[in-house]
Amino acid sequence: MDPVTVKKFETKSHETPDEIRQPDKTKVEIVRLEGFTIGRLNMKPGWRWSQCIKPVVHTDSCQLSHVGYAVSGTLTVRMNDGTQKTIKGGESYTIPPGHDAWVEGSEDFVGIEVLSADQFAKT
Repeated sequence: MDPVTVKKFETKSHETPDEIRQPDKTKVEIVRLEGFTIGRLNMKPGWRWSQCIKPVVHTDSCQLSHVGYAVSGTLTVRMNDGTQKTIKGGESYTIPPGHDAWVEGSEDFVGIEVLSADQFAKT
């Protein structure tokens, strides 16, 4: 596998993102860098993919792959086969397609995603 080479030195702030998506209980801040899209996801307590994102994307379960880092909060993910894991602040994660997810507790879940952020919660 060839290594990825970055050709441009640049910075952007998620405080002034290139795009913001805000379905119910969700805020997705998208920053586009040359060759990469990075998303900061903020899900409020009570957020559940099947209630907040499913009406936007119209699939039975999330069909995206995710790679990211949980900044804070707790997110539980259940795969279509019933496998379930909980992601907590400070953990990195990979999630294959075919899942539902929900925020646990009273703290927002904040995650930084480096795969599929350009498609998450997009109509």
